[in-house]
Amino acid sequence: MKKRNMVIAQSGGPSMVINQSLAGAVAEARKSDAIGKILGARHGIAGILGNDYADMRRISARKLEAIAATPSSALGSVRRKPSAEDCKAIFEEFRRLDVGWFFYIGGNDSADAARIVAEAAQAEGYPLCAYHIPKTIDNDLRSCDHTPGYGSAARFVAMAFMGDDLDNRALGGVKIDVVMGRDAGFLTAASALARTAPDSGPHLIYLPERPFSAERFAKDVESAVAKHGRCVVAVSEGIRCADGTPVAARFAGGEKDSHGNMQLSGTGALGDMLAKTVKEKTGIARVRADTFGYLQRSFPGVASETDSAEARAAGEAAVRFALAGLPGGTVGIERAKGKKYKVEFVRKDFSAAAKTARSMPAAFIAKNGHDVTPAFVEYAKPLVGALPQVELL
Repeated sequence: MKKRNMVIAQSGGPSMVINQSLAGAVAEARKSDAIGKILGARHGIAGILGNDYADMRRISARKLEAIAATPSSALGSVRRKPSAEDCKAIFEEFRRLDVGWFFYIGGNDSADAARIVAEAAQAEGYPLCAYHIPKTIDNDLRSCDHTPGYGSAARFVAMAFMGDDLDNRALGGVKIDVVMGRDAGFLTAASALARTAPDSGPHLIYLPERPFSAERFAKDVESAVAKHGRCVVAVSEGIRCADGTPVAARFAGGEKDSHGNMQLSGTGALGDMLAKTVKEKTGIARVRADTFGYLQRSFPGVASETDSAEARAAGEAAVRFALAGLPGGTVGIERAKGKKYKVEFVRKDFSAAAKTARSMPAAFIAKNGHDVTPAFVEYAKPLVGALPQVELL
């Protein structure tokens, strides 16, 4: 196999373990005689187009491991869909640098970007092996049972709700927490893992997969307060009206990224609106709201051990698949059957991860529309890991 150079990059929202995938891929590539230079493109395809690279071979093994354990995207990230002109420029850059291996770490939009580059290379007759390495805290890739990044963000959400429930026990009233998740409710659902006692919050969980009604929401809160004397609520930022329109869309200002996704994070307006709704419709005086926002993505010291290990393994698997001569594609993560938790990494076509996202399965959502089922809790537990113990009077 002719020795050729490699480019690796990160894209989309950062996570607590995305650098594990970077380190895993780089460490695996260093073992191969078929890979020459290992270039880390800064800020995704923007770095390729701008000829901005980090020499990943010059980084010591010790520093690489330290980077792996550090949250966020070490190479920087980007939200950019490559155009036909971009692809042409990328090929010219790859030819100039004799790049034969391209690895792109990210979510479904990043998988689509890798696909676009790979197909354009094929059309040009350029020998390029491209692989997408999965990452997203939303856990919405159809190619994976669960996605690297989700377990750690879910752990953050669960621990945050544990703390918020303790706070709410002390002072009472209603507390509303808005969690990330445009189309999938997996991250918001993780709040259910915070329940350490029969009366623990969150007492209500609202997901994008079920229509949201402000009137019904106010009644649900009122009922929870009547039952528990207080109420903690988990709400996905992507909750939708009956017609499918995101409730937060009215506050988003129409801002979209290059992939056409409406920006829902970065504002506390949804939480404020929900708090106002409760006050006006129920008369409950003490109502507070917080928006977790970007804190869920890169919080140090919270990463799940399982998530970290699997993110690393996904990066390693991508390089192994490429070096084995398998056609480019994405790394899928499949959960093995049986009581003991175990996963397998498999090569899948780009189409398994690109463009279309998945939602929470109906089996994970309670029939009342404002909770999750025991099946979801069992699904999420091994991904999040053991949580801190709390004691109540």
